[in-house]
Amino acid sequence: MQNSDSSYDLCLASASPRREALLEQIGLKCLKYPVDLNESVLPGEAAPSYVMRLAEQKALAGQERSGTNLPVLGSDTSVVHQGKILGKPKNKRHAVDMLMQLSGQTHQVMTGVAVCQGRRILSLISVTDVSFRVLTEDECLAYCDSGEPFDKAGGYGIQGLAAVFVRSVSGSYSNVVGLPLFETAELLNQFGIRVLEPS
Repeated sequence: MQNSDSSYDLCLASASPRREALLEQIGLKCLKYPVDLNESVLPGEAAPSYVMRLAEQKALAGQERSGTNLPVLGSDTSVVHQGKILGKPKNKRHAVDMLMQLSGQTHQVMTGVAVCQGRRILSLISVTDVSFRVLTEDECLAYCDSGEPFDKAGGYGIQGLAAVFVRSVSGSYSNVVGLPLFETAELLNQFGIRVLEPS
């Protein structure tokens, strides 16, 4: 690996403990450089374009902030229902309304992943279909009382209590948690970062 700090594999332009844990799951150590961007959806912007744009912007902003030669990974995950992007809930009522929208429905979880190093940047998108069983408002209120929904796109975390809402997942499970590991490993491989490299 050609970088200034051989004890790390990459920089992560995110404060997300879930993304860090997913990278650690596949044996990668990262320096975290969270970035603060305007995440508003542009007029007429479709969900795939939105997550890809934010992923690339985060990677580039993380590179500028880190000042290292390490590859920098930026990522953005959105929950999309009937073409509408559901962000993080603003309050309890908003979270309940989001969950009731997803009740008995199939929605998409879209994650844009971008890696940059110097002037080179590569990006991709992963889409997973998630089907919820029918929910009651009381269940949604109880779930909100756990505090779990409020920092998560779509108002739920599949790796937590909301696992009981999920009837089926078609596609990458890790994508729903916050980072599609298969696609991310393929992308990092193009920057010389290999998972399970023979010693």
